[in-house]
Amino acid sequence: MTTASPPATADALPSSLVQSLLAHAVAGGAPAVEVFAPATGAKIVDLPQSSTDDIETAFATAREAQRRWAERPVRERVAVLRRFHDIVLAEQDTILDIVQTETGKARAHAFDEVGDVAVNARYYASVAGRLLATRKPRGVLPVLTQVDVRHRPKGVVAVISPWNYPLALAASDALPALVAGNAVVARPDNQTALTALWAIDAAVRAGLPRGLWQAVLGRGSVIGGEVIARADYVDYTGSSATGRTIAQQAGERLIGYSLELGGKNPLLVLADADVSRAAKIAIRACFASAGQLCESMERIYVHDSVYDRFVAEFVGHVEAIRLGGGLDYDSDMGSLTFRRQLDTVVAHVNDAVAKGAKVLAGGRARPDLGPYFYEPTVLAGVRPGMTVHREETFGPVVSIYRVSSDDEAVEQANDTAYGLNASVWTKDTARGRAVAARIHAGSVNVNEGFIAAWGSADAPSGGLGISGTGRRHGPEGLLKYIDTQTIAVQRLLPIAPLPGMSEALWAKTMTLYFGVMKALRQK
Repeated sequence: MTTASPPATADALPSSLVQSLLAHAVAGGAPAVEVFAPATGAKIVDLPQSSTDDIETAFATAREAQRRWAERPVRERVAVLRRFHDIVLAEQDTILDIVQTETGKARAHAFDEVGDVAVNARYYASVAGRLLATRKPRGVLPVLTQVDVRHRPKGVVAVISPWNYPLALAASDALPALVAGNAVVARPDNQTALTALWAIDAAVRAGLPRGLWQAVLGRGSVIGGEVIARADYVDYTGSSATGRTIAQQAGERLIGYSLELGGKNPLLVLADADVSRAAKIAIRACFASAGQLCESMERIYVHDSVYDRFVAEFVGHVEAIRLGGGLDYDSDMGSLTFRRQLDTVVAHVNDAVAKGAKVLAGGRARPDLGPYFYEPTVLAGVRPGMTVHREETFGPVVSIYRVSSDDEAVEQANDTAYGLNASVWTKDTARGRAVAARIHAGSVNVNEGFIAAWGSADAPSGGLGISGTGRRHGPEGLLKYIDTQTIAVQRLLPIAPLPGMSEALWAKTMTLYFGVMKALRQK
């Protein structure tokens, strides 16, 4: 049985801290909403909401600030990111308390967000100068044609971030947009707005001009359309269903967008895997943030030859997980964040059991710990027709399947409309890479769950299929926030027949030129 830590203590945040953070929100024109701590049910804040006028004010202020910011040298923008990096690490206890209080997650999983933001701040501070530098490609006629490719910021970027990773997904998407010369108007989820506001506050203290990164508050269904209607680019993380709506709204305005959406991610344990290591690491891969992570594993495919051993070790680790919501590192897994998440988990597990699945571990809500706690759960015997087989649960539930070959494992892993993340376990890394290349997913980790790919900030991250479009991280995570402008200057001779030259002779001359350039392997 999963063990439990003492009752949760994430009751409230200091009122002085809350009020100082709310000063960074452009809100108050609409009635406030109450926000409660998931782990305890205690009220955190009466959160002001943004009216249409508030949103208009935020974008007007952001546009004015953006014009001045874009004129500043990249080195000055980079300096802000470096100082922001230091503040996040130095003040991590404060932000960890806020993240835990708002989400209910364990402190170790909240720290993953601190690490993510620090890594991305450092990375984009390091590469922004190179990525944003004016490029001088070869002109159509070398020497005579001189070309500059310049980078222009989009303008005001809307970052619409979810509640499950409120620091990482608010800040790590805003930072490259800002260093590229844009302003950001954020629309964080109401449940975790204070986390996003803390990030804005830290950025201002790091030297970011006020008004350049702002937050408007409200439900997406209420103000989301108003935000998209004013933005020059939209960055959204959330459900596939909402992603479709945002893509349609952005498409109508012909503005760009990046969407990271849901996942039903597979973990493959091949016949030659280090079973003990795979069983141990799979715990974090499946149950980080109580499974409320788009990158987490919900399906495990295990080769028949190691199935029994893997299941025994994995279930043993699951049963040892300590549940709790204290603001410390004494718990391994925290609470779900909403009643609706708990209801989904309960419905998926109950449906599976009613149709013949077996609960190997967990399978119970834990109201004795807090309103939304649910034990980490392992299911076997899941088959088509059960809700949990194909639908994203987004909770602490994983199904285990027996397979007889790599081919069967890959076929089953790819039997989904999603394509966000995957994991392959084998002692032969060449075999692991080969299997990984066959999996329909934007990221595949070999001998890791999700952190190896996600934490490699120089590599792009994003989904295939209904898991999204566009990328965060890597050069792509910054370049999506810019437009390019090509300036070509023609010198001395025109790109046209010389005086007295016929069009036919011009065509023959250029044909000869094209052949010479190919022979010289010139671009």
